[in-house]
Amino acid sequence: MVIQQQLYSIDDVWDLAHRPENDTVRFELLNGELFRRPPLNLECGQLPVRIVRYLHPFVEEWDLGVCTIASGYHPPDDRYTVLAPNVAFTCKTRLSRPLPEKYVPLMPDLAVEIMSPNDRLRQIRRKAALYLQQGTQLVWIVLPAEEGVDVCRAVAGEGINIEFVGRDGTLKGEAVLPGFELPLKNLFPLPYQNQS
Repeated sequence: MVIQQQLYSIDDVWDLAHRPENDTVRFELLNGELFRRPPLNLECGQLPVRIVRYLHPFVEEWDLGVCTIASGYHPPDDRYTVLAPNVAFTCKTRLSRPLPEKYVPLMPDLAVEIMSPNDRLRQIRRKAALYLQQGTQLVWIVLPAEEGVDVCRAVAGEGINIEFVGRDGTLKGEAVLPGFELPLKNLFPLPYQNQS
């Protein structure tokens, strides 16, 4: 007997995410397929804070838009996709007032995904491609084990271009955040030393 998998919608994800038993779980939806993302470990959990520590003051100083952590975004005409980037930036000219009460009905201009030990790179890159297809201009996939970041950009007719930036390099805001720079040595500081 064939059992058909349930096709989830953004409303289903909203309801699931707001149940008390799911307080520590993030849900994402790709083409109706539900994914549960457990909390990040300590190493990975520090990375969104470090990124926002540099990103938010830049965005505020120049009044560019909104930075978020783990907020839900969905394409406006797609009820079966919800992504929750670890960090995101959305330009203020793309946001309507009042701000949405539920998930944001557009994709952010910059999406940052942090690779946790439970993630598969293929799945994260699939999400990066989806972000870019739906209007995101720049995706950073943070790779803690490699102390680097895959910078993903859409290439007309060719899918996506992925450029690895290592610990000695610098992330740049490019056309999304002109003038923004984040040296990766600030994102990946040297390991803690035993001070005995």
